[in-house]
Amino acid sequence: MHTADAATAAASPLSTSASASESPGAPLPRPRTAGRPRFPLVATDLDGTLLRGDLTVSPRNREALALVRAAGARHLVVTGRPAASCREFLVAIGYRGLAVCGQGAQLYDASADRLLVSASLDRELARSVVERTEEALGAGPLELAVVTAAPENRFVVTARFTDRMRPEWGLAERAELWAAPIEKVLMRHRTVADGLVAAAAQRVGAGEVAVTHSEKGMIEVLPAGTDKSVGLQLAADRMGFTPAETVAFGDMPNDIPLLGWAGYGVAMGNAHPELKAMADEVAPANEDDGVAVVLERLFAHP
Repeated sequence: MHTADAATAAASPLSTSASASESPGAPLPRPRTAGRPRFPLVATDLDGTLLRGDLTVSPRNREALALVRAAGARHLVVTGRPAASCREFLVAIGYRGLAVCGQGAQLYDASADRLLVSASLDRELARSVVERTEEALGAGPLELAVVTAAPENRFVVTARFTDRMRPEWGLAERAELWAAPIEKVLMRHRTVADGLVAAAAQRVGAGEVAVTHSEKGMIEVLPAGTDKSVGLQLAADRMGFTPAETVAFGDMPNDIPLLGWAGYGVAMGNAHPELKAMADEVAPANEDDGVAVVLERLFAHP
């Protein structure tokens, strides 16, 4: 894996919302230096990686994270979920400290339940990118969803976006999606492959927005310059870690920047072929405790 250019983070669209008492550049306490592990920072995605399909963390993965802590290393969640959506999972595993959320657009302090940094997406630009993507595809309208601006971060969808509507989601007509500030747009097409939708959006939105593919049926449009490596760089700077000190785990193309930033990148057995192709290691699938398998090896007691 390669080391990210620090200038990338400096040029990111993230806006700091820390209070006066929060010094943006102040590093958090780092682990003990005596007998430090090879990778004192463990960065994991959530869905399809640390989480099983039922959205729980297995006992074996929990024990592996305890090994990480016992070795003096730190666990950093780096997820596409907005902070409001990942809070319940962080609470469930007793997570403390910083988390990178929203594909790198948010820096969240889980200990204080406070959003330190967030980025918003221009609504007119987002609508324009959607319309131009539809024109480029020539296959009829896309189904859409938006994540509303922080701190609410509500997921609002059009009627045919999904066949499995969740109770906490909002339902809206297409025109209503642009009525309030948003952080990202999600697009899908009922008959066109995700890869083609993503490629079209990347072409029409080049230089204006960032486009990533986080899970099946969800192509995300984000503020330009946003990806997981940008958020990870911001968190690592505060925590006092470098790419060479980091091992990262992921499963989808949106994790390519995450694994690319880290000194050692691990793709899950269930990962997208593009991620497997650039990873240093392919672990067992998330359902087979792949994160734990690797962490047990890296943090085994001497």
